[in-house]
Amino acid sequence: MNINLLTKKTYLCNVNTRKLIFFIATALSLMVSASANAQWSDIYKIPFPKPSVPPVDTVSVVVIGDVMMHTKQLGYDCSTFLTSLKPMLEGADISIANMEFALGGAPYSGYPAFSAPDSYADYVKSLGVDVFLLANNHIRDKGERGLQRTIDYYEAMDGIRYTGAALSEQKDSTVNPLIMMSHGIRFAFINCTYGTNGNHSEEGFPRVRLTSKELIKKDIDRAREAGADFIIALPHWGLEYQLKHSYAQENLARWLVDQGVDAIVGGHPHVVQDTTHIKGVPVIYSMGNAVSNMTATNTRLELAVTLRFTNDHEGSMKMLEPELTFLWCTVPGMLIDGFKTIPVEKYIGRRDEWITPSDYDNMMSTLARVKGGTGIE
Repeated sequence: MNINLLTKKTYLCNVNTRKLIFFIATALSLMVSASANAQWSDIYKIPFPKPSVPPVDTVSVVVIGDVMMHTKQLGYDCSTFLTSLKPMLEGADISIANMEFALGGAPYSGYPAFSAPDSYADYVKSLGVDVFLLANNHIRDKGERGLQRTIDYYEAMDGIRYTGAALSEQKDSTVNPLIMMSHGIRFAFINCTYGTNGNHSEEGFPRVRLTSKELIKKDIDRAREAGADFIIALPHWGLEYQLKHSYAQENLARWLVDQGVDAIVGGHPHVVQDTTHIKGVPVIYSMGNAVSNMTATNTRLELAVTLRFTNDHEGSMKMLEPELTFLWCTVPGMLIDGFKTIPVEKYIGRRDEWITPSDYDNMMSTLARVKGGTGIE
């Protein structure tokens, strides 16, 4: 055998052995290191930095319709009236209610000249309502003195804002429009009414904001000057008991959209009316009542409107599609021995809970009729 060849083979064998030993040693070292790192990471979890994503806030504004106090309601404990809506109202960033009565002091009265106890306003506030709408046709039912007393009381309520009426010119400029901020979004709320049942004066104060394009235009200009991101119009308008909006409502709605309003949510007809979009702006013509003693056809079915907005805090703000929640106002002897407004959807299939089950049937048939008449799904 060639000695040189043998030596070469021996040398190659030694080299391969050393490589194998190095490979095994390296593998064992990596395994031990991985195990140690795993144990270390279990004790000290230090995540890798994630890409910075700006937080997106969603802001909700809930609006309910006419909060009323008819003569029959005065005889019942109001604590049941709207309590079923408390989770919705408290859960919103801003909650708004149309207060369709005066706080004129005793003696209290219902239709045609509404004057409710002060405690009624306290109750509505306790539900989570932040803003009272005062521009409606019953706010001056107790005259100038009643309006003065009503606004004085609301001024003294901690945590309550209002719009649609004012005690002075200086105050008028701060509540019409009403500017509110939530999660970095600045809102302007504009409330006006077609009239006050003849009990109004356009001179002096206290004054209710009437539907005047000149005044509304000033409110919109003030909103822009205040840096409002969204302008919400809340008109008291339309024909009572009609499921379809009137020409006058549509005409004003189109004008409001042309002026730059971002959403329109109306009231007064005491029934739910149709909804639409005008140039991309949502228009809810009428929410109907929130609570009342009305029993005429369709008057007990109502809407709560949720307007939703997003803010990514990098300059992008959007309004999402509004959410509509059907409500039903039960009167004494139907669901309970008192007045109680309920979300319809939560009570579907619960007919056996009614004192008078036929009222459940009435609710369901009214829901179908109003949906058919308004086109709301």
